[in-house]
Formats: sequence, C-alpha cells, structure tokens
Amino acid sequence: MRWDFLVVGALCAGIGVGLGAFGAHGLKTVLSPDMLEVYKTGVTYQMWHALGLCAIGLLDRQNPRQALLSWSAWLMFAGIVLFSGSLYLLTLLDQKWLGMITPFGGLAFIIAWVTLALYAAKEQR
Repeated sequence: MRWDFLVVGALCAGIGVGLGAFGAHGLKTVLSPDMLEVYKTGVTYQMWHALGLCAIGLLDRQNPRQALLSWSAWLMFAGIVLFSGSLYLLTLLDQKWLGMITPFGGLAFIIAWVTLALYAAKEQR
C-alpha cells in the first residue's frame, strides 16, 4: 500500500491543533512557563511540517513515485515523531533524557527540506 502524504499531513495538522489546544487549556496550570514553551515549540514544528507534508502530498499527486518526494515526506514525518514527540513526552513525563532524541528529529527536518529542494531543482531542469 502506498502512503498518501496529503492525508498524513492533514492528520498531523489536525492532531497538532488538538495538542495545541490541550497545551493552551489543559497544561497551562500544570507545566512551568519554561516547559510550556518547550511544549509549544513541539506544536509549532509539528504544524509547519504537517503543512510541508501536505505540500509534498500535492506535488506527489502531480508527479507520482518520485523518490526525492517520498524521502522528503518520510523524513518530515519522522521529524514530527522524533522532534515534536520527544518534546511532548519530555514536558509531560518530566524525563530530561528524552531531550537527547530531539536533535535527531531536527536533523530529519533539515534533510527533508534539502531533499525537497533537490527535487525542485531537478524538476526545474
């Protein structure tokens, strides 16, 4: 089965909205202001990269089965799980060691955007 990255991106965005609302309303009195900012960072990065996944999904519908698009999408999804997910867990579980996972998600985000740029440059030729 082939993944539809527009669907995945839209689901990640919807989950991001829910997590943002949960943070703003449910965690405001539970977390310290510093930890609430960490949580918000996770939501912000999730939302931006969910939109990136949606864009890749639209591009993939125009040019199906492009390896660079697929890699970029998977890396963005992995970045959401690793970067945002580790920040959510770090703040909710108060386990500082989870912060060691976050940079791997950030690296996945960076490589995803570079891969998308390579796809665009290749398509421009």
